[in-house]
Amino acid sequence: MTVFDPHDPLGIDDLLTDEDRAIRDSVRSWARDRVLPHIAEWYESGEVPVRELARELGAMGALGMQLTGYGCAGASAVQYGLACLEVEAADSGIRSLVSVQGSLAMYAIHRFGSEEQKRRWLPGMAAGEIIGCFGLTEPDHGSDPGGMRTYAKRDAGGDWLLTGRKMWITNGSVAGVAVVWARTDEGIRGFVVPTDSPGFSAPEIKHKWSLRASVTSELVLDEVRLPADAVLPEAKGLGGPLGCLNHARYGIVWGAMGAARTCFETALDYARTREQFGRPIGGFQLTQAKLADMALELHKGVLLAHHLGQRMDAGRLRPEQVSFGKLNNVREAIEICRTARTVLGANGISLEYPVMRHATNLESVLTYEGTVEMHQLVLGKALTGLDAFR
Repeated sequence: MTVFDPHDPLGIDDLLTDEDRAIRDSVRSWARDRVLPHIAEWYESGEVPVRELARELGAMGALGMQLTGYGCAGASAVQYGLACLEVEAADSGIRSLVSVQGSLAMYAIHRFGSEEQKRRWLPGMAAGEIIGCFGLTEPDHGSDPGGMRTYAKRDAGGDWLLTGRKMWITNGSVAGVAVVWARTDEGIRGFVVPTDSPGFSAPEIKHKWSLRASVTSELVLDEVRLPADAVLPEAKGLGGPLGCLNHARYGIVWGAMGAARTCFETALDYARTREQFGRPIGGFQLTQAKLADMALELHKGVLLAHHLGQRMDAGRLRPEQVSFGKLNNVREAIEICRTARTVLGANGISLEYPVMRHATNLESVLTYEGTVEMHQLVLGKALTGLDAFR
């Protein structure tokens, strides 16, 4: 009989191929060596070397790794998910860099762009030489993107003039290209916008208490002039941006379990060594109950993520199933972090330990790419056949 592994109690590792494990271990080593020694400082200062990290991630093949061609790695969905888990085990902000680059900006161009757009942008983005951002959310329209006010109109010469504002945009002020969604006379369309275009600016959002190791910006578009071929030709209507969001949410299903794993393992190690009343606190029944409950939800979440990854690789993953995973895994990850904080006591709020940093980051992850309420309604509609959004 095999030995019980507290870090893999269900033997989930057995479900992975040798290539899966090699990719996972490579990303884990990078995160351990490159991110963990600095992440507390980056988080506390609110500054992170995004461009440098992007080039390193690009050199590993981690940016847009689930896409094929144009310098992308062509990895499986499961392998991409494992990479997201390992990056978010270090910090959600760094995983957000990976997700926005690969699953939003690059995916939008790869899925909906022209051949010329793909050749121009994707190789540099895959290498981390060009950073991308994704402009959908607006100051007054988050969960209801159909209400967006950003507008693109054609002038007499056929160019587009793009005007509006986008809010809470990861990578915005360091991006070389932005994928921006806007209303047009033809409906909602996506545009590939070089960020050095006149009229484009991206002031950074400060005073965040979450995702502090991530660049978050507003996008301001003041009659940005774009050529006729700046539009994504294959995206018409809300299906385009929502398809991109669905792809990004899949990565979150895995990533949240990385944050949860770090908090669980921190609490487990702490409980084995922290002594009260003459013995390690891990020897008390109430602490063991907390650890057992955390382990249950963590590894159920990883199993769910793996199952969804296999469905994506088979071309059978539905948006409602992604909502299932995002809702469950982020919600349970936050609860794991909060429980871990109680195991650590006062030390749980210190940046000397990762628990509170992960907990505050997950408060943002819970909201972005669809709030709890939105995913509940997606599932509610799927279960009942009745639309309760309005």
